[in-house]
Amino acid sequence: MTISDDLLQRAAELPTATLHEAYGKRGNLPSAIKPVSPGFRVCGRAVTVHGPGGDNVWIHRAIYEAQPGDVLVVCTNSTYEHGYWGEIMSTAALERGLAGVVIDGGARDGGLLAEFGFPVFSRGLCIKGTGKDLNAVAWINKPVMIGDVVVTSGDLIVGDQDGVVAIPRTVVPTVVEAAERREAEEGQILERLRAGETTLAIYGWR
Repeated sequence: MTISDDLLQRAAELPTATLHEAYGKRGNLPSAIKPVSPGFRVCGRAVTVHGPGGDNVWIHRAIYEAQPGDVLVVCTNSTYEHGYWGEIMSTAALERGLAGVVIDGGARDGGLLAEFGFPVFSRGLCIKGTGKDLNAVAWINKPVMIGDVVVTSGDLIVGDQDGVVAIPRTVVPTVVEAAERREAEEGQILERLRAGETTLAIYGWR
């Protein structure tokens, strides 16, 4: 199944932590992966990329395999200390209408990326350059593992200041609905707290 545009719009309104909880405390990518700029937020369908460590040719290729609104999810074969993404790639991705990129590795041109406004999530900034092996063993749109989470092409990817969560496309309707209920319930709890109740009383922990 393909995640509908309506579900994407609803998911885009939800915090990553809420989606993670609604999915049974699963789907959270490594906490080291954060937005390059604090205001970045991303929501879209995954286009997965597995490239050799220290090389970004396949990420370039994935930009042109992806469709508008997609999110690139890049596995770097546990080779984190390179700047896999920068100003040129953000420009290309913006022209393609992509929604963002999540890299299990470094990015660079941090100040410029913040100005671009194209959402980049990475393990941090790293100036170390990458290779360009056109014949390297790599793939696009096959499952990748980021931390202990397997991400498949078409899965839901949502990122905000707290981090990134990946939800398998087959369960997105159920998870989004559960997350919306959770947000409503937490809104009621906040109202009770403002009315003078305690967390101990609300949760029955006294």
